[in-house]
Amino acid sequence: MELQGKVAVVTGAASGIGLAAAERFVAEGMSVVMADIEAPLLKEKVARLQADGAAVAAFVLDVSDAAQVAALRDFAVESYGAVHLLFNNAGVGGTGKPTWKTTPAAWEWVIGVDLLGVAYGVEAFTSLMVEQGEGHIVNTASEAGLCATPMLGAYHAAKYGVVGLSETLVMELAGTGVGVSCLCPELVDTKIFESTRNAPAHLGLPKPDHVPIEMLESFMKSKAIDPAVVAGNVVDAVRSNSFWILTHEVSHVRAQHRNESQQRGDTPSMLPLNGAK
Repeated sequence: MELQGKVAVVTGAASGIGLAAAERFVAEGMSVVMADIEAPLLKEKVARLQADGAAVAAFVLDVSDAAQVAALRDFAVESYGAVHLLFNNAGVGGTGKPTWKTTPAAWEWVIGVDLLGVAYGVEAFTSLMVEQGEGHIVNTASEAGLCATPMLGAYHAAKYGVVGLSETLVMELAGTGVGVSCLCPELVDTKIFESTRNAPAHLGLPKPDHVPIEMLESFMKSKAIDPAVVAGNVVDAVRSNSFWILTHEVSHVRAQHRNESQQRGDTPSMLPLNGAK
């Protein structure tokens, strides 16, 4: 799909991968609806892009609310007349606790944003794209949707769900002119590990400590890539109608380890974070 003159909707667009994608889509000549739950930050980023002449608009929403996602669709159509590219990117991190100690409130938040937010986006926008005979949907999963690690049960459950949803969707949309991509990044320089800053107050989740990216790199034994690199990967996938978008070679190694382990009937185990066998 060509991007010049088309319309994109990006959730989680106030920071991280979503912001980088919105900036790249603008550079490709697209009009962009930028949606996020962080209203002040979103409006600041949109104002900056508008000052540079970009055709962008802000929409504040919680993607875990289906009615708000439907309102986002209506706003985008009213603003720009169509939607050609949907980037279901909004996401939150896990709580870093054992699965059996993850509270119902935490499950509600992680599944609501990371999985249902994608599902609601698919439900709201796909018919529109099928009717116009053109479009592309990019769903942000994670390497955590391909292989598991301890302490992130809810996050893995959500991201495995996004991968399965996306695989199903691309089969269902074959021949319609609507493509699907599944983004499975490993470590990217974002604030996803501080995402409880956006958790609804009624869930009672603790506000996060700042997590330096150097600490995460040391723990994961990986290099955090710039979100702009991921945005470029997304553009390449949309143009070539490619389904899988993996940002780190080690993700292939870990996924292969999981698949081979399953074929042997082994009890699941985590490949060392450096990818060594």
